[in-house]
Amino acid sequence: MRKKELKLVVTFHTTADAMAMEKLCREQQVPGRLIPVPRAISAGCGLAWCAPTEERDHLTEVMSSGGIDLEALHECMV
Repeated sequence: MRKKELKLVVTFHTTADAMAMEKLCREQQVPGRLIPVPRAISAGCGLAWCAPTEERDHLTEVMSSGGIDLEALHECMV
């Protein structure tokens, strides 16, 4: 079992946005992974992007350049 750490969790309105985020991040070698949305968060789709908190600015730039709409950014223990 993974040790829980404070992470940045990006939620999306649609699964298509979550999948596009995964593809874009893999192409640009941005750290993170798709996870099920944590129970503490309510989101439109059941998937979220989990990344280190220090990647916040970089992730928002990547999403903006890739045309990906996020629902919200959260910091929580994952």
